[in-house]
Amino acid sequence: MTDVLPLAGLIVLDMSQFLAGPSCALRLADLGARVIKIERPQGGDLCRQLYISNLALDGDSTLFHSINRNKESYAADLKHPADLARIRQLITHADVIIQNFRPGVVERLGLDYASVTAINPRIIYGSITGYGTKGPWRDKPGQDLLVQSLSGLAWLNGNADQPPTPFGLAVADLMTGAHLVQGILASLVRRGIHGIGAHVEVSLLESVLDLQFEVLTTHLNDGGKLPERSTLNNAHAYLGAPYGIYATADGYIALAMGSIQTLAHLIECSGLHAFTDPSTWFSERDRIKQIIAHHLTTQATAYWLARLEAADYWCADVFDWRRLLQHDGFKALNMIQSVERAPGIHMQTTRCPIRIDGHIITSSRGAPKIGADTAEINHDFALE
Repeated sequence: MTDVLPLAGLIVLDMSQFLAGPSCALRLADLGARVIKIERPQGGDLCRQLYISNLALDGDSTLFHSINRNKESYAADLKHPADLARIRQLITHADVIIQNFRPGVVERLGLDYASVTAINPRIIYGSITGYGTKGPWRDKPGQDLLVQSLSGLAWLNGNADQPPTPFGLAVADLMTGAHLVQGILASLVRRGIHGIGAHVEVSLLESVLDLQFEVLTTHLNDGGKLPERSTLNNAHAYLGAPYGIYATADGYIALAMGSIQTLAHLIECSGLHAFTDPSTWFSERDRIKQIIAHHLTTQATAYWLARLEAADYWCADVFDWRRLLQHDGFKALNMIQSVERAPGIHMQTTRCPIRIDGHIITSSRGAPKIGADTAEINHDFALE
């Protein structure tokens, strides 16, 4: 394998903040692009002060550190004519721009797609919004929990008697960032073939709708029937028993799709023998799950795993992070890397999940201080 990463030589201007845009820029940086983060001189990216569990490192939130590693920081006040002029000069050298300004702001700055493509016709311009650029939700805050709630996603989680339950992570932001990466890479391929730039647009709402494509398609084609969550052990509103996570005598076990009759034999559960018709595995889902749930509490997780895994019945232990990080299966992936902002300022985080030619992609470069690379960038691109 060559040591050159696929995007080496490309210049990306990351003018976004919070999670979705910066997560896209992070992946492009991991793949070899030089990512220059454009930030306000005072305060920078608002994500610097967006804390998870009030955990900070060297004055910035660990969330900011985790999603902005492997980037450079250029401080610029876009309302200041001289700073804006330098950004326009920098655009002439760029391959990709990422921005997530609220509708109308980027136009007032003169950094919208039409203005930027007049400066650099080959630019790949990535835009992120909360809900698109048209419609009654155009100006609503594009925040992850709000998008999850409006998209219907929250009605897929939890049991039937529970309120709508959101994901325990920023799934809308991270899916949107991944979709923007896909659009940018596809546009770079087209530019390589045809020599033309592109405007790639994604929104949090559209990304979460796409995340639900499997179940939403079912809804659209079965007469508009709403998803039915299990009364207990719900894991997928559209799948029958035994699909779910069950308590055992000392922990939990996950059961995926599988024959109820095979399961009855393997765990020696006589109460399941009546359900010979596969159609009942959904129509009688709650009753079947109740029988399984009661039976599985009689033995430890390891006991059930030994029986089920030997027969290749789809199941798994249910780990918390402490057990996961100690397991050889996790250690074999080498998913943890250490990044460093400055001597003594370092943290552990996950690496890029992509392998190229069998090689793991890592980078030890931590997230930058505000404007840490301004002078060097001014020099490299002769910005005045």
